[in-house]
Amino acid sequence: MFDVAGDIRKNSATLGQWVCVYLSAEKKKQLCVPEDFARGFYVTSNEGQFVYKCTDYYNPKAEVSIDWSYATLNISWPILDHDLVITSEKDSAGLSVADFLK
Repeated sequence: MFDVAGDIRKNSATLGQWVCVYLSAEKKKQLCVPEDFARGFYVTSNEGQFVYKCTDYYNPKAEVSIDWSYATLNISWPILDHDLVITSEKDSAGLSVADFLK
């Protein structure tokens, strides 16, 4: 799994910067993502399981999706064919970064 965390804090000096790591059952690594950062992932195998911890109870009203393919993010997703990417309905309707930051 290709896991990405990006700084989306409006007044941050590192706004728009991101880091990534490949996660797998074999490597047993984790990525700790601070509050107010965006997180996205791409399953690089035929299937994947994703387990994560949160700092509070799940609140769907606080959730926002940002368009993963938005060019200004410049994320180097390891995708060979964008036409084969499957996203959820929520993620398919993701905001642009500019709209999110309004």
